[in-house]
Amino acid sequence: MDRVSGTNYDLLAEAYAESNETGVQNAYYERPAMLALAGDVTGRKILDAGCGAGPLLAELRARGAVVSGFDLSPGMLDLARRRVPDADLRLADLAAPLPYGDAEFDDVIASLVLHYLEDWGPPLTELRRVLGPGGRLLVSVDHPFAIHAIHRAEGRRTDYFETYNWTEVWDHTGEPVEMSFWNRPLHAMTGAFTAAGFTVAEIAEPLPVPEAEQLFPHDYAALRTSPSFLFFKLVA
Repeated sequence: MDRVSGTNYDLLAEAYAESNETGVQNAYYERPAMLALAGDVTGRKILDAGCGAGPLLAELRARGAVVSGFDLSPGMLDLARRRVPDADLRLADLAAPLPYGDAEFDDVIASLVLHYLEDWGPPLTELRRVLGPGGRLLVSVDHPFAIHAIHRAEGRRTDYFETYNWTEVWDHTGEPVEMSFWNRPLHAMTGAFTAAGFTVAEIAEPLPVPEAEQLFPHDYAALRTSPSFLFFKLVA
């Protein structure tokens, strides 16, 4: 995660964590899809890269995984430690060398974190390093064409085939916070994965879980016809 966005998460940690816990995009769409992609995790050593307040960590542990995690935001990490007090949780930057040994994990999960970074090369190399042979990297990111379509609808002159920075103002606390992201085309993503030594085993565009239809009918209908996120299963 870029340092600006990581710091800004401290400003809205409690409010964002609450929204993440119950909102349609995370609780009924991205997180169930990531867990489905992971499958049976019993006994697997899993690193949550950019763990935030720890909802995915907690679910993975409940399903039998041995979990570790790190985040750049001290505020988010404090919430994760309260939620999963017995997990190995560290303050670390995905854009820097990671404080883990070679081949330490069976899986790494990078849930909605890579799109904060301009350069994926060094982070993916580090994630490849901490995975054992045949280990999996499970990734979710903003869907590049969805972001492009939104920007074009807003009148922004964007080019799908370019990697470009964009910002969005979040207001979870009554005080607006600017967040920074990088959008890149699909071929740039898969190229970065293979350059770092991964094989792309699966690209997924899942649907929200059925329970969302009653709770969030408008959002559910939108997500059934236009995805927000793109998912990858990569093998080291």
